[in-house]
Amino acid sequence: MTLFTTLLVLIAERLFKLGEHWQLDHRLEVLFRRIKNYSFIVTVLMTVIAMAIVYVLQRALLGVLFNVPLLVMWILIGLLCIGAGKVRLHYHAYLKAASRNDAHARDAMATELTLIHGVPPGCDEREFLRELQNALLWINYRYYLAPLFWFVVGGPFGPATLMGYAFLRAWQSWLARYQTPRDRQQSAVDAILHVLDWVPVRLVGVVYALIGHGEKALPAWFASLGDRHTSQYQVLTRLAQFSLARETHVDKVETPKAAVSMAKKASYAVVVIMALLTIYGALV
Repeated sequence: MTLFTTLLVLIAERLFKLGEHWQLDHRLEVLFRRIKNYSFIVTVLMTVIAMAIVYVLQRALLGVLFNVPLLVMWILIGLLCIGAGKVRLHYHAYLKAASRNDAHARDAMATELTLIHGVPPGCDEREFLRELQNALLWINYRYYLAPLFWFVVGGPFGPATLMGYAFLRAWQSWLARYQTPRDRQQSAVDAILHVLDWVPVRLVGVVYALIGHGEKALPAWFASLGDRHTSQYQVLTRLAQFSLARETHVDKVETPKAAVSMAKKASYAVVVIMALLTIYGALV
């Protein structure tokens, strides 16, 4: 049911998820605004409760009406947790602003897209576009590839594991947008996600290494297997940049488009691999 649900969710997300209505991040803002204590315990407790609610709901629907309500629940959880939604609107708004040379609107959308890791101060245009590429690659990972990983790894508990990861992602985004760096650090959400992202980043990284043009990508990927300290953002974007080395890095429209195109190829490759493995597992 995981593969069938995933395909339905991805199709529905591409066709209908154009805003924040079906975005878990938006739905959780009401809860996050009530939180006044930022700590590791609070972060873990909230995440466990979110996963437990989904698990209890899943168990309650198991076997009801030939599992049709259960399938609907899987799809709804998938739609809430997988897909960029509003972020995709920011990307298209950036392209429109850049194409008409609207510097103010362009910078505003770039700030939204680089919310989590930001842009180093004082960088030139080429460095800025490179960081924007990295942000877009990371968005594709965080909203599509990593959730798919935890959905599949969870097996029969896929909705619960998916909810846990998406909850942490939403918590991190909310802290980055509305709270101070100190609050975000105290919450330990970055450290938790660093651990959770270790395996999926390496799996996605090898996909980038294989589908891109960078001859240095595979050696860099092997080197990353023993790296426990570099941020997962840097590991993933470094591997992807090897694959983007032959693409333009100076055009304010084509540069981000190249990153999105590469990210889409990686997403399609991951879905195909997941489908083949699922079919093989069913046959064997």
